[in-house]
Amino acid sequence: MEKLLFNLKFAAQELNRNAKKCDTEEKAEKANIKKAIQKGHMEVARIHAENVVCQNNQAINFLRMSAWVEAVAARVQTAVTMGLVTKSMAGIIKSMDAMLRSMNLEKISALLDKLEHQFETLDVQTQQMEDTMSSITILTTPQNQVDVMLQEMADEAGLDLDMELPQGQTGSFGTSVTSTEQDELSQTLACLNDQV
Repeated sequence: MEKLLFNLKFAAQELNRNAKKCDTEEKAEKANIKKAIQKGHMEVARIHAENVVCQNNQAINFLRMSAWVEAVAARVQTAVTMGLVTKSMAGIIKSMDAMLRSMNLEKISALLDKLEHQFETLDVQTQQMEDTMSSITILTTPQNQVDVMLQEMADEAGLDLDMELPQGQTGSFGTSVTSTEQDELSQTLACLNDQV
């Protein structure tokens, strides 16, 4: 069990490293978006924006998997701990039998306190495992993230994306960017910038 626990923790660390690598690649792609927008290569910028969204999703998936592996590790840790607690409780029960025969109330009270502490420790570990499992959620990414990313990078580069994109340009998934959608995206971006 100890070896399994070690391997699970190692796998979780590896997944976290992969998530950080995706974050680094995402930042590099954002820089490429700015360069492409500045040069007026909107298709190249769109491809880089799609790569940013993919890297972001991949990082989230790595983190989700890491959380799942950590939850499994927590369950294994709980099993190991429960095995130790079971052995401890068996010893406590033997001690209780001996103390009950002698009816030493101080020893019985100390033993019961120790038993209560063992149960509290087990409850904390069980709660931690349950919290880890419940924090795993499934995230979905809407298509408009690519357009928001393009707009954000254009704003950072000091360019007006509306002038460079003709109205109704079709994205790679067949969605058309209308003026209403562009206004909504601009409002969303403004809200995001205000939050930062």
